[in-house]
Amino acid sequence: MDTLPRRQEEVLRATVRHYVDTVEPVGSQTLVRRFHLPASPATVRSAMGALEQKGLLTQPHPSAGRIPSQQGYRLYVDRLLPAPGAPALQLERELAGISLQWAALDDLLLHLARRLADLTGLLSLISRPARPRPQLQAIRLAASSDRLLVFLVQAPALTASLNLRLPSGTEQELPILERWTNEQLRSRPGDPIPWARLPRQLQCSGDLLRQALETHAQVRRHDGDDVVAAGLGGLLAQPEFSRTSTLLPLVQLVEHGPRSVLGASDSSAGEAIWIGREHPHRALDQCAVVQSSYRAKDGAVGQVALVGPMRMAYATARAAVQSVASILERLLS
Repeated sequence: MDTLPRRQEEVLRATVRHYVDTVEPVGSQTLVRRFHLPASPATVRSAMGALEQKGLLTQPHPSAGRIPSQQGYRLYVDRLLPAPGAPALQLERELAGISLQWAALDDLLLHLARRLADLTGLLSLISRPARPRPQLQAIRLAASSDRLLVFLVQAPALTASLNLRLPSGTEQELPILERWTNEQLRSRPGDPIPWARLPRQLQCSGDLLRQALETHAQVRRHDGDDVVAAGLGGLLAQPEFSRTSTLLPLVQLVEHGPRSVLGASDSSAGEAIWIGREHPHRALDQCAVVQSSYRAKDGAVGQVALVGPMRMAYATARAAVQSVASILERLLS
């Protein structure tokens, strides 16, 4: 989006601040009075109308004031974010004095997650540092009596094996299945194997291999899938989650798949902010996720994140997760 006129920037910034504080739609007179904007209510009303036309503000009811849209929050975060407030600066000073006095890494992570949740009133998640999982590069199939041995090549010096029961009459399919599977891996590196394209004559042995690979991948995802969570109860106080139907998907996600909240948890992508439907997980459509990465001495990468409504204090949230990520990187380096 093109750069906004200064007046519209002032109005968008004030509208976001008001809605974060009050959870109430706001009109032009209130903005002028509360934020001492150097303009008349009529001028501010015109700016609000222009922002609504651009999709940055929305009107929940015809007679109500306006609130930020998802696109409005995105522009605010990208261009208008203020300096972090006093609570974030206090957290940074507090964490600066932490040393490795903890009996275990989990104790440290739990302490930091609780402190982060207490500061922000949001759900905090911290993952243990983990190395990126290698991609599958090739498959070798070998029949032995009534068993099928599957060798998974993930790197020149990294392999895994599966031992499956071989269906009767499928041994002759194995060389063709192996060749077809490796062709898919070579032509689509990093992508899932397109099992829908599997030739019909390979259906029996192919289904067996597909199910085995999917099960193996699920086990790997849950192996060492350590994420410390704190502050879920605090979301109950947020108006956006006052109804069970809005809170339940988030609770289920945190309980059963917390790593999926953390986005690119296997990368060192630094910081990221997802707003609403920008996040790949549908349970977070009405949420915002503020995340920062940290790296341990051995190169393993962990994530620190805050999850809450789109109506959050983004400057404080971003500064807080950056502070926690920074102290973890210092302590683990």
